Amino acid sequence: MNVHSFLWYLCLFNVILVQMYFEHFLNEYLFIGKIKIIANMAQLQKSIDKRIALLKATLTLVNNGGIQGASMAKIAKIAAVSPATIYLFFQSKQDLVSQLYLTVKSSFAEAAFSDYDLQESVEIRFKKIWFNMANYKLTHQEEASFLSQCDNTPIIEEKTRQDGLQFLTPLFDLWMKGKEEGILKDISPYLMYAYSIYPMAFLMNMKNRGLCPLDEKTLEESFQATWDSIKV
Repeated sequence: MNVHSFLWYLCLFNVILVQMYFEHFLNEYLFIGKIKIIANMAQLQKSIDKRIALLKATLTLVNNGGIQGASMAKIAKIAAVSPATIYLFFQSKQDLVSQLYLTVKSSFAEAAFSDYDLQESVEIRFKKIWFNMANYKLTHQEEASFLSQCDNTPIIEEKTRQDGLQFLTPLFDLWMKGKEEGILKDISPYLMYAYSIYPMAFLMNMKNRGLCPLDEKTLEESFQATWDSIKV
């Protein structure tokens, strides 16, 4: 083998070594990167779980003893976190309750408009919304009780209440359309809500006390009474 050939093979060998080293380094770098991503995702999930636990604990305590009975210490104990952890997610107890309200209101609205179809008539759309809301209150009694408290007591600030109402915009738009088409009475949204949605809370309360079983027949009669009260 002459010198030129030797040098050529030597260069080739060095190139191969560099390539192997680079691939090893790259694989190790990617592996470490994956580990970090997995660790970050696990940490993020832990944070999400802690926030959910705090919201659930607050829901339980407010329902059982009102906002005064939901101390930060009790919330932390039920959520199995330290009291200091609460302030990593919420500025104050009022902020915690407000965020809980918006979370529950969002869930309520999502259920209410789950099968909303703009092509259907005003009556059919309203009936779907009404029954979806009733079903949510029947199957999510803790959340329904909390929303009822928020509607009847100064648990949350007015700004938070107004923010929560934004989730129900499709319903308010439907009422406006119904009034414009002469299908619904020309009354304020507050009266419309009072006659059509608010009575649900009363019915749920009567059901929970064993005074009014909300079977299919009763719900249908209730909706018909509601529709008759707001239609022209």
